[in-house]
Amino acid sequence: MIQPPAARGSCLPGLAVILLAAAAASAPLALHRPLCGDDFQFHLVSWLEAQNGWRQGIPYPHWAPSANYGAGEPRFVFYPPLTWMLGAALGQVLPWAFVPFALTFLFLAATGLATRALARQALAEAPATLAGCAALFSGHALYTAYERTAFGELAGGFWIPLILLFTLREGHPSGSLWRRALDGSTALLALVVAGAWLSDAPVGVMACYLLAAVALATALLARSWAPVVRASIAAALGIALPAFYLIPAAWEQRWVNIRFAIDDPVLTIENSWLFARHSDPSLQLHDVELHLVSMLAASMIAVALGSVFVLWLRRKFSADGRLQTIQSLSRRWWIPLALIPAIVLFLQLPSSLPVWNLLPKLRFLQFPSRWLLVLEAPMAIFFAAAIWPGNSARRWRRGAVAALCTLFFLAASLFAEQTFFRACYEDALPDILATFRSGTGFVGTDEYAPPGADNGLVPIGIPAACLVRDPYIELGVSATPGANPAWRADQGSCEAAAIAQLRQPEKMRIAAVTGHAGYLILHLRSYPAWRVTVNGRLIANLPERADELMAVPVPQGVVDLTVDWTTTADVVAGRWVSALALLLLAVLYLLERKLSRPRLS
Repeated sequence: MIQPPAARGSCLPGLAVILLAAAAASAPLALHRPLCGDDFQFHLVSWLEAQNGWRQGIPYPHWAPSANYGAGEPRFVFYPPLTWMLGAALGQVLPWAFVPFALTFLFLAATGLATRALARQALAEAPATLAGCAALFSGHALYTAYERTAFGELAGGFWIPLILLFTLREGHPSGSLWRRALDGSTALLALVVAGAWLSDAPVGVMACYLLAAVALATALLARSWAPVVRASIAAALGIALPAFYLIPAAWEQRWVNIRFAIDDPVLTIENSWLFARHSDPSLQLHDVELHLVSMLAASMIAVALGSVFVLWLRRKFSADGRLQTIQSLSRRWWIPLALIPAIVLFLQLPSSLPVWNLLPKLRFLQFPSRWLLVLEAPMAIFFAAAIWPGNSARRWRRGAVAALCTLFFLAASLFAEQTFFRACYEDALPDILATFRSGTGFVGTDEYAPPGADNGLVPIGIPAACLVRDPYIELGVSATPGANPAWRADQGSCEAAAIAQLRQPEKMRIAAVTGHAGYLILHLRSYPAWRVTVNGRLIANLPERADELMAVPVPQGVVDLTVDWTTTADVVAGRWVSALALLLLAVLYLLERKLSRPRLS
């Protein structure tokens, strides 16, 4: 695509508008603190844990000690690092009360700027800026920010438009297949794919399937394999770059109950179709939430398809300033985007179940409405193109459209604040901070529990080590049915208790003198990456308790017990793959620069 160079400084007003819009969209988080979205506690505790790990000299933590009421879980092995590292970094310079607002503002602004960059491939500056605002004010973006506080998925609003931007970019019009495929954007596309995986695993899955689908559609329209070659190289490198995280997360799934994420009836694809209703009383609250999400999905799909239809009726895809593209290129740009709302609609319906079952890892998206993330940018672009007056229109018409859109976006933000925003009445941010600092701990994440283990059996308040004769003895008593058992010294379940001389996120040391041989039940969850030694001797094949606390056999007398986190073979393999991918990315970048230089005939 060839466009005239923009005038110097002409981009600055658009950038300022996007930043102002992001500030307005995230303002309720600053004005009505504290926030209590679905995932808020999980993210806040992850930020705190990451900071604590950094203070202990662990640049990339793996274990979250406060989970399961101090017994811990391998949260950072499985949850992508971008958001918990960014949240922890913001917490270093901002009060914790402002971190959710700052993170939401950054991701909404990134969503608007990335959508605007994609829109500028076909739209003038003003409608492209309008598209960026429409994306960050979309129902799905505000719902994700206010109701779900799913920061990883919110970051996907930035990566998805960039996937489309670099996939739809035209290569060299002539030359060999490789020269047309390696057009200078393949290395950038690989970085974008890597960023999607490092933000959120479902976003990474959607990004790869979107990349494959758009590349295939573009190749069919262009009658060239170049888009497919470019996408294949970018996908391979984009998955290999974060291998330091992806390989351990994939390999170590056998060590946890990861299938809970898709086996829970509330999180299954079959129970989350558009406007589905269920007779099962346990799904009543799920159906209420599903109805709200279905309304969002229906409205976003309707706006996208309606805008495409309006543009098709007007035949304005390549004239009058609405979609300013080269005529021969326009179909290859807008047709793949126009197919997205139709495909997203199909994936919300029961008839798409064979697709969900057939495509690898697709069911890990948990609910079909996650695909609305992919719809945000195309919907915003077609909406802006449909309503923005052409170049021949009078200036007052553009001003009127801008004013009406501003009022509409503010109304959407107000509606989202009233409908989605969850204020805290308990477990507010100060309470979470106080609980974390007290060392009491929090409930664990079910999918990160050992296979077959029940997080509800983990006792609360046990000492660092508890000497027992029976390694399978129950510690603590549940005060109410379904509550975690609570341990007290007067219960007599521990014959003797020991404190930890050293207790760090990835290291524990206990020195004690035992009156008899037996077992020390540690206030630490079992995991294959732990290395346990007693008096310098490696201990393996520990008894498997129902709560999966470590039960370490110890002799009578002096006991020096250490537990250290080890670097397993899968972690080493992941680091080597990432290093090799980084080297190949550098080679690809240099090769693309060489191929993109103009040649003299």
